[in-house]
Amino acid sequence: MAQISLFIGGIRPLPESGRPTGIYKQPVTAPVTLDSEGFSGDQQADRRVHGGPEKAVHLYPATHYPVLAQRFPEAARQLVPGSMGENLSTNELDEAAVRLGDIWQLGGARLQVCQPRNPCWKIDERFASEGMAAFIAEQRLTGWYWRVLTGGQVTPGDPLLLEHSPADNPTLAEAMLLWQTHRPELAELERLAAVSAIAESWRQKILQRLNWLRRDGDAPPPKSFHVKPEQA
Repeated sequence: MAQISLFIGGIRPLPESGRPTGIYKQPVTAPVTLDSEGFSGDQQADRRVHGGPEKAVHLYPATHYPVLAQRFPEAARQLVPGSMGENLSTNELDEAAVRLGDIWQLGGARLQVCQPRNPCWKIDERFASEGMAAFIAEQRLTGWYWRVLTGGQVTPGDPLLLEHSPADNPTLAEAMLLWQTHRPELAELERLAAVSAIAESWRQKILQRLNWLRRDGDAPPPKSFHVKPEQA
């Protein structure tokens, strides 16, 4: 069981570029409906890379914030639960504590861990801290996305309850470390791609990486964060 804080938010402009973002979240104070697309009232600005059934809910471990504050002291006051654009925050879970395919209950809903978050360049602008998104990716401080298996009503104060954990599946931390390894064992990467619960978009990236490695063992992994576009 884990106690969580719950956040949703609309679309606002970033302070420098004015680009729209859904990263600004506010605490939820009343019951809210959760379905396959996420929480009612929660919005994402760029649906190409945020939101959708395999990115319906984002959890960010609250224990990562002190690490980020130490590395980026200029943003320390802003680095509080909810500020990374997450829907759920907790001190009791991190990437080493969940497995791909884990099913958890939250209020009347059931959620499944399906992929790590891919940090976005908008994090740098939101916190006025160049390199924060890259640091999050490199240090694997990403949090994760859940798909919604069963929709329902969620009330602030509802705990996360573990329903099922597939013991043969890797933890999210193990999967992310393998994904970042320069020359991973191909058999291990194949096993990761075969995990039935992972998001299909991530599976395709893993399979693409496997093809690269079979052709050229020195091929680096794809970038693990969204690079800021040059054109507005």
